[in-house]
Amino acid sequence: MFRRASRAALAAALTSLLAAPVLAQIKVAYIDPLSGPFANVGELQLQHFQAAAAQINAKGGVLGQKIEILPFDGKSSANESASALRAAYDKGARYVFQGNGSNVTAALVDAVQKMVARGEEPMLVMNYSAFDPDMTGPKCTFWHFRFIQNVDMSMNAITSAIAARPEIKKVHQINQDYVAGYQAQKAFREMLPKKRADLELVGDDLHPLGRVKDFAPYAAKIKASGADTVMTTNWGNDLTLLIKAIKEAGLKVNIYTLYANTVGVPTVLQDSGIGTVFSLSEWHANVENNGAEAFANDFKKQFRNDFLLLRAKTSLEMLVEGMRQAKSAKAIDVARKLENMRYKSDVGEVWMRPDDHQLQQDLFVQTFAKVGDKGVKYDLENTGVGVYTAKKIDAKDAMLPNTCDMKRPS
Repeated sequence: MFRRASRAALAAALTSLLAAPVLAQIKVAYIDPLSGPFANVGELQLQHFQAAAAQINAKGGVLGQKIEILPFDGKSSANESASALRAAYDKGARYVFQGNGSNVTAALVDAVQKMVARGEEPMLVMNYSAFDPDMTGPKCTFWHFRFIQNVDMSMNAITSAIAARPEIKKVHQINQDYVAGYQAQKAFREMLPKKRADLELVGDDLHPLGRVKDFAPYAAKIKASGADTVMTTNWGNDLTLLIKAIKEAGLKVNIYTLYANTVGVPTVLQDSGIGTVFSLSEWHANVENNGAEAFANDFKKQFRNDFLLLRAKTSLEMLVEGMRQAKSAKAIDVARKLENMRYKSDVGEVWMRPDDHQLQQDLFVQTFAKVGDKGVKYDLENTGVGVYTAKKIDAKDAMLPNTCDMKRPS
């Protein structure tokens, strides 16, 4: 009798457990290359979002729920990424973080706008690295938010840094042959002579995105141009291989980039980048008033990679803050709270400008030094060499005029 009763009770308990709702997760998609030539970049960036989500969840999540990151391999393809977006939507994600390739960002935004036109529940495209200025300019949309400075803002900062050095006379620029590369090329051409009329642009190249295995011919062209400075917006292996070719050619040039502190580049440079290679970003490991220091140290212990993108952490935190303020996880409600949000990041206040959904934040021009020099406490990729702030650009000085005419849902 007792055994039968126990079995019946157990069966009833199992039935009740299976019927009970599982604690809901707020699903957030991540779509970027997890295979192909930029897989190393995509994997590292995914780790940034996983670590940020883990910290949020450890503090109780949001709205009584945990954040779940759903990774999808976009394969650096607009079509593949759009298909991944549909798969993410069908799994319940209403937010997607993406950054590698402005052409991919444009495809995702277009797909979301078609969803909205069909009457489907909208999604938000949370852009953490794609910097085509048109995305927050003439092609702006309510469903897109950008957390990195756009390419015009980047070129404004870099041309100012170059112009401030009177010893620089001849500049060669080289960029990837895709939409953001064209935008960078155009902005650099236009801004450089306005900053200093005597500066000479002696080379101006575009190369195929992710397909060049040997940049030696480009390094030879730079050498032949007589350039003393190179500017590139290359990222991923395209940057690592370019700098490797410049180094192997024995060129003694300044190199200005957006990503010299990122995966693979410090290992190639070692100490050859000291005082000659410059980068631009919203954070670095040795930045003043570094509120992300402990997080970055924990990240490195867990993943054995350097924490590089504060904007990944900031963007996910701002999304969660938007949910808290809206008391809702619906994309349209959260978007209205993200607009005009002022948020205290780990290095200071940032502002999501409501006119165009372009984040306004301080930027840092960085260059390399050995650990122990110039206040460098932390190195990159275990090289004994890290970066320090060569020039801080306040958000108000990094800001450019709005060119967006935002159409908002009623």
